[in-house]
Amino acid sequence: MPMTISEKLLARAAGKQEVHGGEIIQAKVDKAMMDDILGPRIEIAEKMELLGAKVWDPERVTIISDHYTPPANATQAEIVKFTREWACANGVEHYYEFAGPCHQVMVEKGRVSPGELVVGTDSHTCMYGALGAFSTGIGSTEMLGVLVTGEIWLKVPQSIRVRFDGTLPEGVMAKDVALRTIGTVGHSGATYRALEFCGTTFEAMPMDERLCMTNMAVEAGAKNGVIACDEITRAYLRERGIPEGEAFRSDPGADYLEDLSFSAGELAPLCACPHEVDNVTEIANVGDVAIHQAYIGSCTGGRYHDLKAAARLLKGKKIAKGIRLLVSPASREVWEACDRDGILTTLSEAGATILASSCGACLGVHSGAIGAGEVCVSATNRNFIGRMGSKYGDVYLASPLSVAASAVTGRLTDPRTML
Repeated sequence: MPMTISEKLLARAAGKQEVHGGEIIQAKVDKAMMDDILGPRIEIAEKMELLGAKVWDPERVTIISDHYTPPANATQAEIVKFTREWACANGVEHYYEFAGPCHQVMVEKGRVSPGELVVGTDSHTCMYGALGAFSTGIGSTEMLGVLVTGEIWLKVPQSIRVRFDGTLPEGVMAKDVALRTIGTVGHSGATYRALEFCGTTFEAMPMDERLCMTNMAVEAGAKNGVIACDEITRAYLRERGIPEGEAFRSDPGADYLEDLSFSAGELAPLCACPHEVDNVTEIANVGDVAIHQAYIGSCTGGRYHDLKAAARLLKGKKIAKGIRLLVSPASREVWEACDRDGILTTLSEAGATILASSCGACLGVHSGAIGAGEVCVSATNRNFIGRMGSKYGDVYLASPLSVAASAVTGRLTDPRTML
């Protein structure tokens, strides 16, 4: 029977000729990723010691301290210290610290190849599907089993095909495409489904934008997001010396739970209003919403393409008085590239504060938390109550271009008015 990309990826992992949606499989894991916040310190270290177990293959494991770096207090410092020491004691040589959010580091460091099954203790692990992998977030208990056995059981997800065709208008970015998708599907409309992105819009997207799309798949409840490998994928891999792995494409006649089609040319800059990611509307229609903070960064909206777009809009301008514009490049590599090309200088001259590459502000634990009554417009992935600080604050999600434009006016702003 014909199979989708996700079914083919899991058939490979299970050592089967074919699998289909709803089937339970036992799969071999190619790569496992842990971060500091939900890594060894949460049950894993204690239970492995109790079991007298060792990591099944340290070479296949990556550990990244990113949520609590740089540490804001002694508690966070102790967590990072524990994570670092556990990685060393267990022979995990692929340990990274102060390198940036885990998902960007994983793709930059070649820890993901097409065709692989990758699991991680963070829900946005689904991002690696932009490279043609099956990747998904799991809990610490599940990771304990993976670390000991190298295997995991999974239910094969049915797929929802999301097609965008046409050219994105000026001022519209992948974040707007993601929000349009989530606004249509709903925050739980793809629960335990695969979101498969296709169409001429995605075929023209650079890898930075594709990574944003698959990163946001979980915000519709999806088990994974995936984009078929093509020349853009292969060029990205070659540039970094990453093995090309095994590329899969969906078969004609493959079974989809749902088919969604959109015209890219009809898209306008969007935002997700508090306090749900699927509470989506055109940013021009939100009304007169004053902001206190604007944030460009994270594993969703802090890549080179994002910062370059923001710098283009902000060049020669100044942010509004009393507004905080915080910029956290998605990794040290992105930070250095943007510094080399003058992008960070342009952002700083406009009034931005350039931060370390970190997850801190995205989840409100350091480097830019908001207070009660404050409004933040953010290029990140979640706007839940208390996500970026006080539970009495509001977070609007938008593209890096929209965030930059809003920082100039001090209000939620359609970036097309400034381009």
